[in-house]
Amino acid sequence: MDRREFLKRGAVGALAASAAGPFVHAGDKSGSRRPVVGEGEHRYECHHDFFRAPGDVRWFETHGVAVDSEGFIYVAHRAGGAKPNSPDEAQDTIVVYDPEGKFVRSFGKQFHGGGHGIDVRREDGVEYLYLACMMPVDLVAKTDLKGEVVWIKEAPTEPHVYDDPKARFAPTNVAFAPDGGFFVADGYGSDYIHKYDKDARWVKTFGGTGEGEGKFRTPHGLWLDDRPGREPTLVVADRANARLQRFTLDGEHVGHDNHDVSFPAHFDTRGETLLIPDLHARVTLMDRDDKVISHLGYDPKWTEQVLDGFKIRSQPDRWPDGKFIHPHDACFDRDGNILVAEWVATGRLSFLRRLA
Repeated sequence: MDRREFLKRGAVGALAASAAGPFVHAGDKSGSRRPVVGEGEHRYECHHDFFRAPGDVRWFETHGVAVDSEGFIYVAHRAGGAKPNSPDEAQDTIVVYDPEGKFVRSFGKQFHGGGHGIDVRREDGVEYLYLACMMPVDLVAKTDLKGEVVWIKEAPTEPHVYDDPKARFAPTNVAFAPDGGFFVADGYGSDYIHKYDKDARWVKTFGGTGEGEGKFRTPHGLWLDDRPGREPTLVVADRANARLQRFTLDGEHVGHDNHDVSFPAHFDTRGETLLIPDLHARVTLMDRDDKVISHLGYDPKWTEQVLDGFKIRSQPDRWPDGKFIHPHDACFDRDGNILVAEWVATGRLSFLRRLA
């Protein structure tokens, strides 16, 4: 994973009472008071390290999280060694939990080292996973919910943007078009976005590296923003440019906003609310007009500590409850709770139980 731009910028169903079992961080013991983040109708009780890795998996950079229609949770992580002393041994990169946080299954050894973006889509009554796998894997895969591969896409040849041997394709996330097509963000590669039709055939490529309108520096996340009362657009987390950019579904640039994001990573929506995990130690909620509702867990002094040398990401003993280190993905579950996956050396998955 290319961290140069990151370093340069430097400066599930309701939570069951029985969940204080093996999936809950030892600090979240029964009777302890858990911190609350947010305000008004958007208040959440924090349960950090809620989803523990099963015995044969060792979390390494938890990158993605998604929820299916039945409330099952899918976690994508980069995957380290299956055992501390065997760093080269492949392990499953996708881990699945039921709505109460109980481990169900894992799969995806073939994506070891590249587990990154993950989202769920229903097609003709059947749900599928779309996986974006960064280097060294460098591909997009569609699988069923148990990991059976439907197809795999590598760098598209049609736009000729990868003809130069130095050009890299390292996809980070996938967004879904309403007509059955989809978009792929080449966030860690050459800063392009590729559009495909419902039959997974290449349609168009746009973007490329730059700071001008319609250009990107790490288009890390992207999402179909079809919230009520809005014209549907493709919103892109142009991370190293510290902004959100918007496009028509044909890839035409229609605007950008860099006022209320710091290092945006991806998106989810629920009703009129836009959810933005931000690698600079916060999770942002925006209203239908893209005005900030709350920066969950945000504290300027804490953010300064997190970005000072980036040492804290590998020091779990310094992670206070109610604060985030590097939120990399986040999504709503079917009850409006929030799941947060963080880019930290040991992995970290938090459950934010909605209080309002």
